[in-house]
Amino acid sequence: MVFSAEVVDGVCYTYLFEDPVSQMIGILFYMAFFYVVILVMFIFFYWRILVKIRNQAKVMASHGTGGSRTAQAQNQQIQTNVIKTMVIVSAFYAIFWLPYNFYSLFSSIRGIIPISFADNAYFITSFIAFFYTSANPFIYATKFNPVKEVLKKMIPCKKTPTHATV
Repeated sequence: MVFSAEVVDGVCYTYLFEDPVSQMIGILFYMAFFYVVILVMFIFFYWRILVKIRNQAKVMASHGTGGSRTAQAQNQQIQTNVIKTMVIVSAFYAIFWLPYNFYSLFSSIRGIIPISFADNAYFITSFIAFFYTSANPFIYATKFNPVKEVLKKMIPCKKTPTHATV
């Protein structure tokens, strides 16, 4: 795997690790930092959002008004929505970026598995990983009811007309 590159006088120089052990350590660090840490960050920050929502619900409950059941139901719906979004975003990230990370790991094991970054598998795994980036806005957009309604109106569907009976 190429960790760095530099262009000097129009020539691209790549920096590769000559030692297979140091290259493996570099790949494992890359996977840990750009895969595992990001998953942990998703879960941590969504958890913090959930804690804030619960704290806000406690504050609202302490002010006790007549419509407390409605407020509790709405708060429960918000918490469920946050949890569903966290699970979907985290799962999509884990699934879509895993092939690329495994490909990078396997390509670093020289001699055992002959893989190169000019291979079609590299482009396929990269496409799958970058597809997550383009799908991510749709994940968030479909979680909000006003956006869902607009998207539903944009999808053409054939409706059967209902005829009034006399």
